[in-house]
Amino acid sequence: MSKRMAAWALGLCVVTSMAWAASPMDSGVAELQHDWESVRYQTPNAEKPERWARLATKAQQVVAQHPQRAEPLIWQGIVLSSWAADKGGLGALSLVKEAKVLYEKALALNPNALEGSAYNSLGVLYYKVPGWPIGFGDKDKARTLLEQALQINPQGIDPNFFYGEYWAEQDRADRAVTYLERALAAPPRPGRHIADTGRKEEIRALLNTLKPSSPAR
Repeated sequence: MSKRMAAWALGLCVVTSMAWAASPMDSGVAELQHDWESVRYQTPNAEKPERWARLATKAQQVVAQHPQRAEPLIWQGIVLSSWAADKGGLGALSLVKEAKVLYEKALALNPNALEGSAYNSLGVLYYKVPGWPIGFGDKDKARTLLEQALQINPQGIDPNFFYGEYWAEQDRADRAVTYLERALAAPPRPGRHIADTGRKEEIRALLNTLKPSSPAR
């Protein structure tokens, strides 16, 4: 189980593109997004636990201020999922269970919010988390959710990356490479250079395991 938990660090978190602050809710969500990128890609590992804990509290406050909006719920789930990826173990499992509930609430409010990110984020949990009796993982549910995310955002870097990673875990390199290459070719997202750069590094690394004789560029 610990080995499986450690694998979450490869990508439990899902990032989205969004317009910058046009309202108090947008301002709060944009700040969560910026802080998430800072912790995920720019913070030393030794400092991450404290930073994730603070950011989780901040996300909960944004949700409380806008209880009928899906976007803060999605980002609170992303923060908890990312914290779980770094934490590992049974503590990680409790965090992803909480994230699952948040994504489900977001889908009930607005399934199209943040370009369908709740579908994508929840799908990632379903194929990363161990199945019964340890967790709630379910490969079939994961595939359905990831495909729903792709229907909403077919050119997005994250939906294509995670669908590709899903197929890689099913030992379907042919399908995996197709979607990973689409993810690598996705257009840059305004204001998301840090996230895009980090994601493309993950894409190239996975492609190189699937096509070792032809390194991804």
